[in-house]
Amino acid sequence: MSQGSAASRTKIRVAAIALVAATTGWTGIAVAQNAQTVRPFTQQERQQGAQAHQQIIQEFGNAYTGRQADYVRNVGLNVAVHTGLSTARTDYTVTLLNSPVNNAFAVPGGYVYVTRQLMGLMNSEAELAGVIGHEFAHTALRHARDRQRRAGRAQGVGLLGTILGSVLGDNGGILGALGNLLQDNAMQAAQLYTLGFSRSQETESDDYGIRYLQSAGYDPMALSTMLASLGAQSQLDQRLATGGNARSVPEMWSTHPDPASRVQRAAQTARQAGAAGGRLNRDQFLSALDGMLYGDDPRQGVIEGQNFLHPDLRLGFSVPQGFGMQNGTTAVAISGQSGQAQFINARYNGDLDAYVRAAFQSLARGSNGQQAQLPALDIRRTTVNGLTAAYATTRANNGQQPVDVTVFAYEFARDRAYHFVALNPAGQARIFDSMFGSVRRLSASEAAAIRPRRLSIVTVRRGDTVQSLANRMAFRDNQLERFLVLNGLTTNATLTPGQRVKIVVYGAQLR
Repeated sequence: MSQGSAASRTKIRVAAIALVAATTGWTGIAVAQNAQTVRPFTQQERQQGAQAHQQIIQEFGNAYTGRQADYVRNVGLNVAVHTGLSTARTDYTVTLLNSPVNNAFAVPGGYVYVTRQLMGLMNSEAELAGVIGHEFAHTALRHARDRQRRAGRAQGVGLLGTILGSVLGDNGGILGALGNLLQDNAMQAAQLYTLGFSRSQETESDDYGIRYLQSAGYDPMALSTMLASLGAQSQLDQRLATGGNARSVPEMWSTHPDPASRVQRAAQTARQAGAAGGRLNRDQFLSALDGMLYGDDPRQGVIEGQNFLHPDLRLGFSVPQGFGMQNGTTAVAISGQSGQAQFINARYNGDLDAYVRAAFQSLARGSNGQQAQLPALDIRRTTVNGLTAAYATTRANNGQQPVDVTVFAYEFARDRAYHFVALNPAGQARIFDSMFGSVRRLSASEAAAIRPRRLSIVTVRRGDTVQSLANRMAFRDNQLERFLVLNGLTTNATLTPGQRVKIVVYGAQLR
């Protein structure tokens, strides 16, 4: 959850984000038998990409800068020129995003995005090239057009308003939306319009991705190892979710089920294609990766177990056991089996009751642009850890079952307020009482103690073991599991002196 204009951070311009065309959902690789002729970019596609680019950068945590970003850009351009869209490197834009979520996607006109968290999960340059090649394939094959048609029906509507508008009287249903609410608005906007590619589209993109890797001289077996790492990360995230230190299932993994068969198919098809033997560039990749930010950026707040802490905004809160959090650029999302919530802010003029009413009004704005009729609100005042607070709960029915919607707001200054929006099955709103009561100001010393995590590349020495290196991971829990997944290793893996591996350490904050 980053700082910035409240207006820009609470209203997602879906018209721009809707151009996102290719959140990855690999289903395996089959070598193309009847390759289509790839048409060059059109002027309209170039304009679409350019219009969406800055909005995407803003909503996905901003661009990550420095040598890692330069490395991703160079690898991406080396793959891009083999797509048939254009032979000019200047016609493509490949961006590393400052996001702690595993994701990669593309928009029309030659724009591809990879998050730093996904880069940190990779173990070779070939894996990076494979991800980028798959995304460029979606662009080359114009898989965006169906997504854009769907997006056009919701242009100009805030995503959270679209979801919760259905609760308060608009078309649609909340039950399907509950599982989607927990992610950062911008990330969710991308997922809304890109998940659901058909298996044939995904396989087609894999076909072309393999061709790009071969043309660029990489080993396409790296696609299967990347899939295996994503599957392992997904399983770890799901286990961590019950402990409250959760991230969502990687978007690249969530499109289709049966991940194990996808890994096997990718490896088998690459072998059948006779494509093995290209370069991996593992050492170059690891050297480039060294020092990169990992997990949350403290400038956007951090998740530590059940706690969210923001050193710059000087605020914190805790979620109940059994609930997981995900931090985004516009909101912190909380999710569990008995409810979902977001912690966000909006424009504030010093009137906390009016702030609560405005929050409900924004939720009642439906996907058709109409304002649903709000029931009378019983807004109550209280004090939480010295903060003036106001809250209200209303019951709504989506046509299937009643739900309770709560807005709980806090004044941090005369011109600054934050609030939770919480959804629960009717009668279960009190599940979040402890969370509502946990919001507090951080002391200067607490804020100063929050440090970022960074990737460190270490060389295995004689006597080092998987466990001894895992013990150096900057986490309080699941150190061994995190180390194995991060390095693409199995539980029975052994290390060799001279081998290079990744660990996560605490580092200095960059300003």
